[in-house]
Amino acid sequence: MISAPHRLELSDLQAGMLRAFKLPVAAYVFARVDDRATARAWLREVQGDILTEERRRHGKPEWALNLAFSHAGLKAIGAPEVVLASFPEEFREGMAQRAERLGDAGPSSPAYWDEGLGTGDAHVFLSINASSEDLLGQRLDALRSGATGAGLTIVNEQRAAVLSSRRDHFGLSDGISDVAVEGSGIPMQPGQGVPRPRGRWRPVKAGEMVLGHRDEDGVLPPAPPGPLGRNATYLVYRKLFMDVPVFTEHIRRAAKALECDEELIVAKIIGRWRDGTPLVLSQERPDPALVSDPKRANDFRYASDPQGFACPVGSHIRRCYPRDTLGYGGKLAKRHRIIRRGMHYGPALPDPTEDDGQDRGLIFMCFQASISRQFETIQALWINDGNAFGLADDKDFLLGDGDGSDKMTIHGNPPRFIHPQPRFVTVKGGEYLFQPGITGLRALLEG
Repeated sequence: MISAPHRLELSDLQAGMLRAFKLPVAAYVFARVDDRATARAWLREVQGDILTEERRRHGKPEWALNLAFSHAGLKAIGAPEVVLASFPEEFREGMAQRAERLGDAGPSSPAYWDEGLGTGDAHVFLSINASSEDLLGQRLDALRSGATGAGLTIVNEQRAAVLSSRRDHFGLSDGISDVAVEGSGIPMQPGQGVPRPRGRWRPVKAGEMVLGHRDEDGVLPPAPPGPLGRNATYLVYRKLFMDVPVFTEHIRRAAKALECDEELIVAKIIGRWRDGTPLVLSQERPDPALVSDPKRANDFRYASDPQGFACPVGSHIRRCYPRDTLGYGGKLAKRHRIIRRGMHYGPALPDPTEDDGQDRGLIFMCFQASISRQFETIQALWINDGNAFGLADDKDFLLGDGDGSDKMTIHGNPPRFIHPQPRFVTVKGGEYLFQPGITGLRALLEG
């Protein structure tokens, strides 16, 4: 007997996870709860503006609001002790307390984070995405006015925007890959789900991303009791400074040392050419026709390239999602998927070789049902360590916490190495957040 297909309750899910908003500007606001009763009353009003996945399904909005809480925020807003105690350890502790595991050391340590992040004061997270700077400014002004008059103090605020180049500050195409989730109603493109035999793919089980639904092991992920435990998700927020001049200079030095093209060096580090063309599909040059075709841009695996001659085993995208090459034909990788969202901040650097002293980088956000199993595994065991890939202590050359002692291996006969490893990216702050479903949010604020 064929079971009925699983369907998510889209009208109870906050939008932005299953379908990216694809709006050009955003603002991310963290606030501290100073007066519980007043703050709850205001947040009850605000929740009516939250876009659901069901409404998002019918078209792109002009603006969208999301609401999430840190563990300290759930306590501050009045969640019962039995609920607070039910959350997993990593969420209760928060990102700053997990810094050692995450590799957030040296200039990335919480002692140097932006004001308001990692201090325990970031109780409530409100994000606004909008179709224009003017509209974003209007919505942000209204939010500031409402929050400060309702027992909340804004402790951190961050603006972000899509760069005019449609690439990141390092000149790399981003946002090419996505994750297809079972029951979302979104047509799946090849490469967005879990690899199956004979080149096929299937969506990731809903419980890998959404609480209250079965995951890849066929079980319900741990969740708080009551309505908070259904149609919720965990959100990881990280502000990542990108050092463009250091990246540019290091690529030039590596290309000169290895006597090869700078663009090939970048492609080997990332696993894609700058335009997003996967190395495993096009080793010699970028292929604009391929990368612009959603049916081909992510339809690849690594089992046919076990030694990494086409795409290095330690390349950024291969570490972050090993597809079919990590344990039992890739069966382990499917338990560590995340849905990446976020946006870049700061102005583009006109001359990538000259430091203008301005802050620029990426607001990285990702959704998952388990922060420890999904985000932390990727960050701690795949990005900041190489043992899972037979690379000893080598780190991801793009995001690893480089101190000058590590290297990037370009596989071949003989292999070649890019070294030393500088720090291209520095963590400027972050939080672990819980984003309730609409029903759970209503219960939290009315309880």
